[in-house]
Amino acid sequence: MRTFGVEEELLIADPADGTPLALAEDILDVAAPLYGERTGETTGGETGAGSATLKSEFKQEQVEVNSRPCRTAAELRAEIRAGRALSDKAAQAVGARVAALATPPVFHATPTLGNQRYAAMGTEFGLISREQLTCGFHVHVSIESPEEGVAVLDRMRHWLPVLLALSANSPFWMGADTGFASYRTQIWNRWPTAGPMDVFGSAEGYQAILSELLGTGVPLDEGMIYFDARLSRGHPTVELRIADVCLYADDALVIAVIARALVETSAAEWRQGKPASSTLTPVIRMANWKASRFGTNQQLLHPLEQRPYPAADVAGALLRHVRGALTRAGDLALARTGVANILRRGTGERLQRQAYSQRRRLADVVSAAIASTHQDGERSDAGLLSL
Repeated sequence: MRTFGVEEELLIADPADGTPLALAEDILDVAAPLYGERTGETTGGETGAGSATLKSEFKQEQVEVNSRPCRTAAELRAEIRAGRALSDKAAQAVGARVAALATPPVFHATPTLGNQRYAAMGTEFGLISREQLTCGFHVHVSIESPEEGVAVLDRMRHWLPVLLALSANSPFWMGADTGFASYRTQIWNRWPTAGPMDVFGSAEGYQAILSELLGTGVPLDEGMIYFDARLSRGHPTVELRIADVCLYADDALVIAVIARALVETSAAEWRQGKPASSTLTPVIRMANWKASRFGTNQQLLHPLEQRPYPAADVAGALLRHVRGALTRAGDLALARTGVANILRRGTGERLQRQAYSQRRRLADVVSAAIASTHQDGERSDAGLLSL
């Protein structure tokens, strides 16, 4: 069984008016005596509570929650919920709350504070860095070797836009409804290394492309290689980075178990000698754009045909593709029910728009998001997607 874990970037907000608050360091300071000692100065402060870990991020208005590597969905569910509770308890101590919002509904560009690396990025990338207050959801899945990892990247690249659609949670930007389900994707793709990549072919091919990119001097270091999925620098994992942070903890778990099944399925294809994806990278960009624009509300590009299909059909195709891996992990029912719930009630973008429609107040969006971030999980047997 492959281990998997997640990183959730959460917004720190004023519970009264929804304004982002630059309190990451204060939250870590408050958490330290409660949950452990501060560590990790070179990558930002870090505070641990048992297995849950808080870490500062690119902006002081956000905090990152890292799970430990897990073997079962039940373990990871507990990690996600514990991490959200840990960060919110620390935030409340300094007059804030944390919300799983992929973009802040209320926001003005801010300077980038923090460690020396982040400060250098702020200087080098100008407005891109000042506006880069977005929150993503990263899933790490264990691999046996870099060669297997690159083979996985090459074989799952055309399926990743579906994960983006299922996680879409960022309709508002700078106080306006953007018309997008995931506007975070549009903001994030301004970084020069972000987005889908061509087939690498081998571990050597992957490293050669990294060397070429770093040789240009545009990315400051390997940490700025922001592919939709990449080999992790610090762990023997593939890191899927395409998703918005999910408003609902249960949706985050569903994305994670499907991501693990996608890695396992892709690795099995490689072992069986099946070729890498032949989908053109510009076409995958089109699939990403449709997922960003519409989420699960309209049509998506089918990963096998690259033609528009209803979102439910495309989600069903993904579940069929990874069904064997889900079954072996004991996650099939969870994935089917979870995807059906997402299609039925919508992703976080729908709740945000519904909250805004009541009184047309962005503060209401943040209040609703705070409540949904920490709500108990839903249970539904209705509308299981057929496989």
